[in-house]
Parts: sequence; C-alpha cells; structure tokens
Amino acid sequence: MTEYKVWLNGKFVPESEARISVYDHGFLYGDGVFEGIRAYNGRIFRLEDHVDRLYESAKAINLEIPMTKAEMAELLLEACRVNNLRNAYIRPIVARGVGDLGLDPRKCKTPTVVVLAREFGALYGDKYEKGLKLCTVSVRRNSPNSVSPNIKSLNYLNNILARIEVNAQGMDEGIMLDLNGFVSEATADNIFLVKKGVVVTPPTYNSLKGITRAAVIEIARELGHPVEEQPITMFDVYSADEVFITGTAAEIAPCVEVDHRVVGEGKPGRVTKHLIEGFRRVTTTTGAPIFPTETAHPKVK
Repeated sequence: MTEYKVWLNGKFVPESEARISVYDHGFLYGDGVFEGIRAYNGRIFRLEDHVDRLYESAKAINLEIPMTKAEMAELLLEACRVNNLRNAYIRPIVARGVGDLGLDPRKCKTPTVVVLAREFGALYGDKYEKGLKLCTVSVRRNSPNSVSPNIKSLNYLNNILARIEVNAQGMDEGIMLDLNGFVSEATADNIFLVKKGVVVTPPTYNSLKGITRAAVIEIARELGHPVEEQPITMFDVYSADEVFITGTAAEIAPCVEVDHRVVGEGKPGRVTKHLIEGFRRVTTTTGAPIFPTETAHPKVK
C-alpha cells in the first residue's frame, strides 16, 4: 500500500509519521483554514484561485500564513511531485498553531502548515451516469452574521450535522437553506438548476464562493448557456428541468431526485451533460504544470 509524503511545518514526512500537538488550536477549536484542490493530467486546476481563497479565509480570521502565495503555490506543486502524482486531490491546511487550553489566539505563536496530496477518483462512482438523490435538511447554513460561509475553516460542524441527516435519510447529498428559507448550498457542494435553458445558481453571500462553481459559470456561458445568479427557493428546485451540484471533489454531479420528487425526466439532463463535457475538457488541458519539463498540453491518459 502506498504511503504518501505529507508536508508538515517545513519538510515532507511519511504520512504515518505526521504529528501535530494536542494543544494546536486547529485540533482544539477548529481554528484554521483549508482548501480542497484537484490536479488533472499533470496540472493543478485553478491553482491561483485556490491559493487566493486560502489566503482570503486566513485574513478573515486574522491568521497570517507564514509564506507568500507564490511559495504556497510552489509547495502544492511540489507535494504532487514528491508523491509522483498527475491526478490528485490536494489539501493545504493552516491551523492557528500550538497554544494552551484557552481560546486566546495570541498564545499561538507559530501557525501549523500541512499539505496532503493523494490519488483521488470519482467521488460518486457510477452515479454520474445515474444521477444523485438529494434531500432537504433541517440544519440551516451558517449566517453571515455569525461565521461567514465564505470562510473555509477547519470548523465544519455545521456541514457535518447536515451530513448526518443526509445519511439518516439514505440520500447522496443534502440541500441546506439559510435562515430565511432560501437555498444556500449542499453539505459540501454548490447547487445549480436549469429552467427553460437558463442555468441558475444562488448568490454567494449565504454560501461558499466555490472555485468549481465559478468555472462552471464561465464554461456555461462559453458554451452558449445563459447563467443567472439569484436567490432560489425549494419550489424552484422542485420545478426545475435539471439540477446538479458542483465542487472540487464532486466536480459536476447531476441530480435526478429531490425530497422524493423526480427532477425533470428522472435522468441527467442535456445541459448538465453538456457542461460535464466542457468541464472535463477544461480540467484536462489547463492549469499549472506539476512537471515543468512537460509540454504545454500533455497527452491525456
């Protein structure tokens, strides 16, 4: 079994030897930030966007990452190189660091930096062809008045509580609403619907500014599909012609049932499949090269 190498505070170590202190505020309080990033065909997709979002999340919680954005980007590429990965899931994590049992972040002098990189396959297996089943959950998405959904923090308890409901209902994913009853996002993904040929997705004041979400909006417009960002309700989801979710791990996943209501014709829709084709084309031909000596557009394996 392959043992991956993990970057931990200045060096790569075997993952079995990667250790952090029990006094790290990332462990004690979820005090830190992270990103989920994908590499396809020897290139990291939207590397700059992910690094920017990592630093924006860190700034929002007043956490100073002990390296520049350029150094972080190079580190993410190096994590793929040392593990000899061309297709990978990459997770940089920056925690507040070692402090004491109190909440005061001033006690944490040095942030903890971890980078994981490993092989990663299709999150939903053959369900990309069959379509996912979704349910609405009772857990409301964090309000911007408390912890902003746009801070990609180590505290994912809000999402985990929602995931517990999804599991209990035997569904594939769950739809989270905001405090006003508008659709926010899924437990780990953004959500889109298609109505009369128009691709619609909620604004991001109440949900994460997904990197894959942004890419899909660009791809949709390039392919000639109009896109609107507007508040949506569950009525809009139930009456949609197509529904799909997007995320780094999920990519673009079609949904065929919501709260036991059939979506459209009960199978992945035409627009969704068109977007999946466009997304696959973009992810396998663009991005930051992991191995600089390779040609601009290496052969897709």
